[in-house]
Amino acid sequence: MIAGAAVAALGVGAGLWATDGDGGGPEGTAAPSSAEAAAPSPSRSYPLSKEPRTIPAVRDHTPARGPGWQPEKGHRVVVADADLADEGRLIAGELGMAYAGEKDDERAGDLLLDVKADKGADPESYTMTVRDGRVTVSAPGEAGVFYGTRTLKQAVDGGGTAPEGVVKDEPAKPARGFMLDIARKHYDAEWIKDRIRELGDLKYNELGLHFSDDQAFRIESDSHPEIVSEDHLTKAEVKEITDLAASLHITVVPEIDSPGHLGAVIAAHPDLQLRNARGTATRGAIDISKPEAAEIVDDLLDEYADLFPGSRFHLGADEYQALVVSDPEASYPTLAAAARKAYGPGGTVADLTTDWLNDRAKTVQAHHRTPRAWNDGFFKDTSVRPLKDIQVAYWTGKEIGARQPTEYLSAGREVLNYNDEFLYYVLGEPQTFVYPTGERIYEQWTPRVIRGTTPVDAKYDDQILGGGFAVWGDIPNAQTQAQVAAGIRLPLAATVQKLWDPDRPELSWTDFKALADRLDRP
Repeated sequence: MIAGAAVAALGVGAGLWATDGDGGGPEGTAAPSSAEAAAPSPSRSYPLSKEPRTIPAVRDHTPARGPGWQPEKGHRVVVADADLADEGRLIAGELGMAYAGEKDDERAGDLLLDVKADKGADPESYTMTVRDGRVTVSAPGEAGVFYGTRTLKQAVDGGGTAPEGVVKDEPAKPARGFMLDIARKHYDAEWIKDRIRELGDLKYNELGLHFSDDQAFRIESDSHPEIVSEDHLTKAEVKEITDLAASLHITVVPEIDSPGHLGAVIAAHPDLQLRNARGTATRGAIDISKPEAAEIVDDLLDEYADLFPGSRFHLGADEYQALVVSDPEASYPTLAAAARKAYGPGGTVADLTTDWLNDRAKTVQAHHRTPRAWNDGFFKDTSVRPLKDIQVAYWTGKEIGARQPTEYLSAGREVLNYNDEFLYYVLGEPQTFVYPTGERIYEQWTPRVIRGTTPVDAKYDDQILGGGFAVWGDIPNAQTQAQVAAGIRLPLAATVQKLWDPDRPELSWTDFKALADRLDRP
């Protein structure tokens, strides 16, 4: 139950009347019956409604006078199109209503879901209208309808009221993601599905799964079963994950990181490990001068492109150890020789590594996937240029030769913001990492704050597709699955608030946290 003070502070349910949380009317009068609440009565005066309190906050609400709307057992969910059946059944079950499918009649208490074509409109936008005892959620696409039902669900949470009037809402950024490292720490399928449900209610639309690293390879493989770790997800479990995500309009983005972070693959194929001039093995790095290295990685990219149905594929490309030394050509003469053979006397290890990234990008592009790579997989002053369609996932400025985000943006690249200053939850807090707080994200971060704490110029805003919050398992046993879920709850809420609307939030952090706590209770 919601405490009356919390309701008053947050404005929840104010579309009906000022309430103390016990269902009573103004000045202690009795609440109306469901029949009376179905439509405004000329004998009763209603205050102008207040916008619903949701996470993320709605961007526009036109108030009106009226009783608002609450779900009741006899109320129906009606859809204008059979394609909305999944959204209709979900919200009906959540609110304890009857799913009626496609109907032409109108009844008191109905919730109508409708897709209305609107050329040029954001398919994730929606309109929620509460009027005459009924609710209509309409949108240009099914995703928008779904997001409208999330707003309604939060508005009536705990006995609240969806306020009379019209909500018009849309996200500022098209990519709102959560990246999860399941390679260094194994998470069971049910835990991941619980996070997907949490993400859906918060209007996230991406889940990244980093499932290959030096420590482990965590998804069943038919092409290379020898590389799979003992604790892993089966392909059947992955299908359950991707199916659930798709039903909540979330795309699962797989990541196979290369040519670094391949220790689990190298453990089964030690002949592919990169060695320096002294013959010392380089941890996690594959020798990209060997054709067999490309063959095994492409086998995996082909296999998992078939398993993951989304339109994106993350290629990693970060922290290749051959390029974190002061003189890569001297340290890795085998790579330097391959570069000169391929690109002439001036060919460099960075050229060879860029070509590796381009070839992997072409592999996933053949599956109609948009490739991504971490920003430290892009190198300065190379004769080989990264393909223009590779999106930049910018996370750090700590690498050798680090470049400012504006270098990528001014070159016309699309960028996703994973600023490690705010959005990196690294288990065990190694090096300089500390667990990020929702409060700091809420008060100081925006999608334009890509590196450090300073925003890039507003002229680049359209090239910043969005970004996401990331959990990395550097010290995997530092927290349990339950502790991770608890630790990321408020940061996830704060991150999506700023991806949905980067402007200064209306609520204070104290009130936002109280709202998040209320919506999260069992």
